[in-house]
Amino acid sequence: MALQALQSSGVAFRRILSHFPEELSLAFAYGSGVYRQVGPSADQKLIKYGVISTNILIDDLLNWNNLYIAGRLQKPVKIIAMNENIALRSALDKNLRSAVTTAFLMLPESFSEEDLFIEIAGLSYSGDFRMVFGEDKTKVLNIVKPNIAHFRELYGNILQDNPQVVYKIQQGRLEIDKSPEGQFTQLMTLPKTLQRQINHIMDPPGKNRDVEETLLQVAHDPDCGEVVRLGLSAIVRPSSMKQSTKGIFTAGMKKSVVYSSLKLHKMWKGWLRKTS
Repeated sequence: MALQALQSSGVAFRRILSHFPEELSLAFAYGSGVYRQVGPSADQKLIKYGVISTNILIDDLLNWNNLYIAGRLQKPVKIIAMNENIALRSALDKNLRSAVTTAFLMLPESFSEEDLFIEIAGLSYSGDFRMVFGEDKTKVLNIVKPNIAHFRELYGNILQDNPQVVYKIQQGRLEIDKSPEGQFTQLMTLPKTLQRQINHIMDPPGKNRDVEETLLQVAHDPDCGEVVRLGLSAIVRPSSMKQSTKGIFTAGMKKSVVYSSLKLHKMWKGWLRKTS
């Protein structure tokens, strides 16, 4: 039944895609209509879609300018169409590797696969004001818990090839290098926008240190992970507010109110489950 449902939804997605121009670089679907999530979910009757240029997509995947599309693609999605764009494929891979590195910096020396995937899934929600008001607070857990196998498929090879991690696949546990040297190596490979935000947070007025100098200081800081989290929030917060404002103008006030009401209802349901 699950396979049949997935196949039928794939047909529906391709039917929708037939109304778009043929020269698409990438088309993907995400959300509870594609991958199962914990908790109540509505039927796939209302579909939101967005269109961006390939250049903007690649730029966000590499540099995390706003982490909106890059964040979506750090979680399992259903690829409906994709052309042979080498630059795009390389950027998709770099985005996943950056997600792993960023999560490593915010995790302890030893942790479980689930811990890692929860951290990765939450990257694009750091600082998102919608998580304070309007979203189920257990959203990230609901995304990860039923889809561990999908996350493992997405990140398994990257984790096995990473020289800074010991990946104990059978036990589902990982150990990473938390030395200042190890953290500095990780910080130096972060996307440029995140590096700049960290530099802005840590650089005292009048110092004007370069990014590498700041990252070296952060690598030795016991609160390194929290500094990285603040940098993420500085990227996501304005982006989340901008996207919400766009939603009102593109979908219309009526649809936005209905959608927001559904979100509030979902948040209320999640709160009831937590307290019962």
